[in-house]
Order: sequence, then C-alpha cells, then structure tokens
Amino acid sequence: MRLKLLALAAASLLSSPALAGPLASVFSDHAVLQRDQPIRVWGRAAPNAAVAVDLSGASVSATAGADGRWNAVLPARPGGGPALTLTVQAGAERQVVSDLVMGDVWLCSGQSNMEYPLRRTLAGDSEVAAAADPNIRLLQTGKISMPAPQEALPAGVVWKTATPQTAAEFSAACFFLGKDLRKSTNVPIGLIDATWGGSVIQDWISREGLAALKSYDEGLSALDDYARDPAVGQAKWAAMLDRWAAAKLGAANDGMRPDLDDRSWKTVPMENFWENYPGLEGFDGVVWLRTEITLTKAKAAQGATLALGPVDDMDTTFVNGREVGATQSWNGPRNYKIAPGVLKAGRNVLAVRAIDTGGGGGTWGKAAEKGLRFDDGSVVPLSGTWRYKIAAPLSHTALPPNAPWLGASGLSTLRNGMIAPLVPYGVKGFAWYQGEANVTEAGEYARLMPAMIAEWRQAFGTEPFLLVQLAAFGAQKPGVANSDWAALRDVQRRVAAADPMVGMASAVDIGSPYDIHPADKTRVGQRLALLARKIAYGEAVLPAGPAPLSARRDGADVLVTLDQPAVVYGAARPIGFELCDTTCRFVDATVEGATVRLVGAANATKVRYAWADSPIINLFGISGLPATPFEIPIP
Repeated sequence: MRLKLLALAAASLLSSPALAGPLASVFSDHAVLQRDQPIRVWGRAAPNAAVAVDLSGASVSATAGADGRWNAVLPARPGGGPALTLTVQAGAERQVVSDLVMGDVWLCSGQSNMEYPLRRTLAGDSEVAAAADPNIRLLQTGKISMPAPQEALPAGVVWKTATPQTAAEFSAACFFLGKDLRKSTNVPIGLIDATWGGSVIQDWISREGLAALKSYDEGLSALDDYARDPAVGQAKWAAMLDRWAAAKLGAANDGMRPDLDDRSWKTVPMENFWENYPGLEGFDGVVWLRTEITLTKAKAAQGATLALGPVDDMDTTFVNGREVGATQSWNGPRNYKIAPGVLKAGRNVLAVRAIDTGGGGGTWGKAAEKGLRFDDGSVVPLSGTWRYKIAAPLSHTALPPNAPWLGASGLSTLRNGMIAPLVPYGVKGFAWYQGEANVTEAGEYARLMPAMIAEWRQAFGTEPFLLVQLAAFGAQKPGVANSDWAALRDVQRRVAAADPMVGMASAVDIGSPYDIHPADKTRVGQRLALLARKIAYGEAVLPAGPAPLSARRDGADVLVTLDQPAVVYGAARPIGFELCDTTCRFVDATVEGATVRLVGAANATKVRYAWADSPIINLFGISGLPATPFEIPIP
C-alpha cells in the first residue's frame, strides 16, 4: 500500500493571496449559485465602507466592519433561468462577475480516490471527450495547506464550465455524481473539488472541532507555535514523537545508544526502500538503522551538516546518542546541523529511528549524496549499507503523532486552506471519499467522522452528506481474520445508519486487491447520485444495498434482519458470514427475503459479514447494489 504524503512541510508555508476585489474569491464568472435558499455573499472592503450588492436587479446593502469584513444576503431564486450578473460596489471599488446560474452545488472532498481524475477512469478518453456541458460548472481549489484559516483561494482558482479540457483532471467520482444529477434535476450543477491524496480526516476538521474532542491539544499547541515560529513548533513535535516512541517501543527504543552491540543486526542497502529488501518486504512500523563514521581530530572539531537524503516517512536521527533532528516527509531530504561537541575523533555512531506508515520505508535516494558535510567544504560519505533491527510493527504501536502542520497528515491545515475560503457559500450537500489514510484507527474515526459532518453542516448551512465506503484492497487470504479495512468500513456504515441525512455508497465490490485506486469511478459517482436523489431530493429510490437492522437467536440458529430483501449471485447461498465468541468462524447461511439464517450459533455473541480487506461479495439488493460489510452483536 502506498499512501504517501505528496507534500513537503514547505507546503504549509504557502500564503493565500489577498482578495482581488471586495467580493470573496469563491465568486467568479461561471459560478453556480445554490437555488431555493437565501444567497449569502461576502468579502472585504475598506473599514466601515458602504457596500452595495446587486444580482441582476435584486439589490441589498451592507456595511463593512472595523476589520473590513462585510456580509449580505440576497433573496432565494429558483433553479434555471437566464444567466445572472453579480455587481458589488464598495466605495471606489467595483467588481462584476457574470454568467452566473442558479442550480445545485455539491462540495466533493477526501483523499486520492476522490481526487482520482476523470481521464484515468475506465473509458477515460471517451468520458473526457464527452464532458462538455455548459450547465455543469467546475471549481478545483488546488492543494492548500495552512496553519491558520484563510479567506481567499489562490489566484487562478475560478469556476469553469465543463469541457474536455477542464474536466480531464477533475475528480471523476464528483463529475459522475454531477453528470447523473444534471439528468435527474434538469438544473445547472456546480461541483467543487477540494481533495488531497493521502490526507487524514483530522486535517479536514477545524482547530475548534478537534479541540472539542479533547485528544489533540498537544498537536494543536504545536501547530499554533509553528504558525508563530516554525522552529518552536518543530521542537515541540519532535518531543511528542520521542515520548510516543518511549511509550510504544519500551526497551526497543535503545537504538540510539553508542555502546549498543549491533554486530548481529542484518544489513540493508542505503539506496533502497526497505519494502524491496528480503526480511522487510511489506513491513510498516519502526526500524532502527545504524552506521559508523570514523573521523580525524581535525574533522571532528569542525562544524558539520549531516545529509541523509529522504527518509520514508518519519525519522528521528541521533549522532553519538544525541538527537540532531526529526522530520516527517517521505521524499524530503534531511540536512541536520550538528552542534559543536557532538562529533569526536575516531568512531562516531549514526542512528536513525525510521517510521514507515504505509509502503516503502527507510532511507532512500542516492548513497553518494549521503554523508557529513564539513565547514571546510569536505565531505565524509556514509558507507553503502545500514545495519538494521525491527523495533515494532505499526499494528503494535498504532500511528505515531504526525507533524501537525504537514499538508495531508496534519491537523486542520486542509480545512484552513481549502474549505475555510469557501465558507459560507451555498451548497446542496457534500460527497466524501476518504478513510484509507485512517484505516488503522477505526475507533478514533468513529469520533472524527460525526464531528466533521456536524462542523461542515454548521459552516455551510445544509445537511445532506454522502460518503463512499472503502473499496476492497489488500491481499485475499484464506480463513477468518481481523481486518482494519473491514473495521473502518463498519464505522462508516454505523455513522450513516445513525443519521437519516447521511448516505453511504458502498464500493467494496468494485475495488481491487492489487490497486488502492480502482479505476471504476463511474459506478461510485452513480451510487452517490442515487443517495443524493433519496436524501437531498426526496425521491422514492432504493439508493444502497442491504444493511443489517438486528440479529436474534432462533433455537440453535441466528437470524439477521436486513433493511431490504436480498439476493445471492453466483451460488445457492451467501458467503462470508461469520459467528464469533472468543474466536470467529465461517458458517453456512441461507437467505429468504430480508432474513439471513446462520446455522450453529452455540455461544456466539456477534455476527460478521464480509470481514476482510478484500472480501468476495455475492449478496446484493434487488436493485443490484452490494450488501454492506458489517459486525453487529447478538443480544
């Protein structure tokens, strides 16, 4: 699995431009305004300036505050109709945006499977060629990671009508959602693509939202420090990482000791990801890497910088037992200044505590670029190999604390840079496809997902929220097993089941054990559109496959009641049902209508279905949509 964070820490330092005129940057030519609700308009002007707002004859006025911010609300309008012009006059400043249409706006967000562009989908060339539609309008925010909330989108981020050129790189799942809704609603559709591959959900929730959960205070404090002084924030995060390692690794956190006998450790080349090396293939977790450098007295007395190249994903680096630096970035070169007195004549021990959170791992890049660079310009290279020892797999430690300012893996930075500039633009609802980056923390996701939904609803003033349940991914294995992917899918199911205005589109049957980015985004978008038609538009459609309502005992059997009749494909009976007590086991099942009978209940306390990274699915609803994987108790 390769869920790498494609942004360097420098991405956090991007500055959002000042507003080009008195109108907020989300308003541009070709925008779709949300129909049938008051139209919120806002921006900045001179302090206390009078602001006049006109939308093709409908006029309101406002007054800027002492900070220059102003807000106005225009009357609601129905969908369709002629193109509109929005004019804002604030003192001597005048701004006009034109070709605006009334319709429905959907904000699509998440990580790489929502980011996945139209051109890469199945039949992508033909889909791109057919993408032209003047009544589908597209807005891509771009990737913006910021330590504090921003008011404006970057220059050049504007609404565009759908053409083969504008749609090719747009979110495929979002585009197919909009394409279907355009047919069913017959009004213009606006789609906002605010996505970042590999992003964790924590980065899409505001500082206030995370603070309310009471478990992110230290990281938020480091983020605040980083916004004021990056060096202070960096030091605070490095200390957090050290405490995590001490708590999670115990005695295995001794790899920095200069006196440690590492002669029995195995070796690994300096230039390779460790996933390509026998003994470390597929390993995610913490590994100690060590090597030695012999220096003359004259060299040791100089100032020096340690050049390590990139380390995938995190490192804390020690020289002679002294910590010299810590960084999170899978592809960012490490260059650590070594304080006077750390180096010594003779043997010097370099130790790296490397943490890989998914795919790759270790120090990579050219070995020739790794070494000690001295103040006199000379370089002492590192040897071509590391000695290594596994400290702990990620399955034992859970995720380490991410650098909170790092785009995609941080706290609130994507909410600050990509969502805050849109608030409170009128939208019909939200479409969310994310979770792969949080797959090892299903329990925490159960707190984070409802918190994000509530926060976004409040910010934009609308309720419909659509989410995609994770697609199948990972090697298929015999027998029953615990599955982080199944556990997170079940959290998504439970979040949707608890809220009638949240809908879940399952993609478990259209994934691939070998590709975390399945190319069939057409059905993802179509399933999202079905949910939208039910939840946001009130249509009498069956928008999802069977989901469990309850389980009960019936003699020696267990009866599972589903929310709709089910059918079996390709066999006489459904597969993938388990009964669990202290362990789980596959059991025979039969289906009659909306009831599944499981035989041999004995002391079972819960039922699981399709509980695997890449389950084989043959239970579907009468509309052809897959039954959701689940785990429920037996009372």
